[in-house]
Amino acid sequence: MTGTALMLATFTTATPALAETPALIDPAWLADRLQHDDIAILDVRSPIDDGDATPFVEGHIPGAVDAGYPRHSWRSEQSGIIGKMPPVDALESLIGDFGVGNDDTVVIVPAGTGPTDFGSAARVYWTFQALGHDQVTILNGGYQAWLEAEFGVAKGSETVVSDDFEADLQTEMITTSADVENAEERGVQLIDARPSEYYEGNEKHPAARVAGTIPGAESVPHQRFFSNAETWRFDSERVDTALEGLSLSDGQRPVSFCNTGHWATTTWFALSEVRGIDNVGLYDGSMVEWTADESRPVAVAKQGLARILDFLGG
Repeated sequence: MTGTALMLATFTTATPALAETPALIDPAWLADRLQHDDIAILDVRSPIDDGDATPFVEGHIPGAVDAGYPRHSWRSEQSGIIGKMPPVDALESLIGDFGVGNDDTVVIVPAGTGPTDFGSAARVYWTFQALGHDQVTILNGGYQAWLEAEFGVAKGSETVVSDDFEADLQTEMITTSADVENAEERGVQLIDARPSEYYEGNEKHPAARVAGTIPGAESVPHQRFFSNAETWRFDSERVDTALEGLSLSDGQRPVSFCNTGHWATTTWFALSEVRGIDNVGLYDGSMVEWTADESRPVAVAKQGLARILDFLGG
């Protein structure tokens, strides 16, 4: 809980944990609850969207904590693979240091300036869900939407009082390379959330060994889920259209991946939290981990030739 929240709490009656928290909220939802003592607001703006500690000091939602992504360890390098979920005890410490306890409803605030910064919020949202904390939501349109709504901002730093956060790890939410191998035989439908140039093999992440995608994956680029004017918002009404052409059979488990498990969480969010499909997986290691092993096959769609070449060993 921040210093601002502590001050406000002295003038308000303690409120019970919110029974139902929608996956996406608007500024009015948050403004109505800003003084509740069980609301924890995490501002995850980062250099991805020209945000950082300095923009936070210059203006933020009252009571918010500077939880900038990737400046804080929401992800870490594991066994040489970048961007993976950190150990549970490290996340418990990180979240507790932000003043978040198990009874809090967590509101994640991205910048609202592009689809990639929503991915930051989606990744933090997924992390809380994987840690067994489902009282979590994303402010749609982020800080930009808050500014548009003119509910007022605070300036300067916030004093944070640490809390205890204990995780209940939901291992089924974390899809591994072993889960992805021979996906069709396992009843897994792989979904590549990257822009088409990555799916087609024309571009690759610097940390990926080769370009291409995992054989059998279908392309659902994460940018399809957004509408924007000045503010980028996740558009729930676009989900059905964005998923047109995606074939999911009964009993198949959708698993989303990208380069490092960042963009993929937006597609996971659309399938799991908006569409309501059960047991959607996120391949944490994604293409960087998949291609690290030369024995794993990679499919490359040759643009213009409409043919697929499978490479063993790149």
